[in-house]
Amino acid sequence: MRWGILSAWVLAAAVLLSPLAEAAGQKMKVSGTANLNTATAAQLELVPGIGPKAAEQILAFREKHPFKAVDDLTKMKGFKKKRLEKLRPFLSVSGETTLKEEKIPSAQGRAAPEER
Repeated sequence: MRWGILSAWVLAAAVLLSPLAEAAGQKMKVSGTANLNTATAAQLELVPGIGPKAAEQILAFREKHPFKAVDDLTKMKGFKKKRLEKLRPFLSVSGETTLKEEKIPSAQGRAAPEER
């Protein structure tokens, strides 16, 4: 009897958690740029390498010192040149924030390449 109940719980957990596992395994691609002077914290967090803490730090910094160039980011603690170079393709100081996340199709369901 115990195994029957345990099996039911395991099956229920697998059914309920499978969509979460699928979403967690989904790869995302970011395109566009975030304007350091106007982007929201949520938009800044889309930039690979910027988390909630760094986004809030950027918002606080720009209140006192609006960004004149992306390089101004190095004036902030935690933003060295090496990190800046990884972030640079996603940052700007003018124009609209155009960042967006796109799902990358998984390899599942694709046909295997034909052998020669």
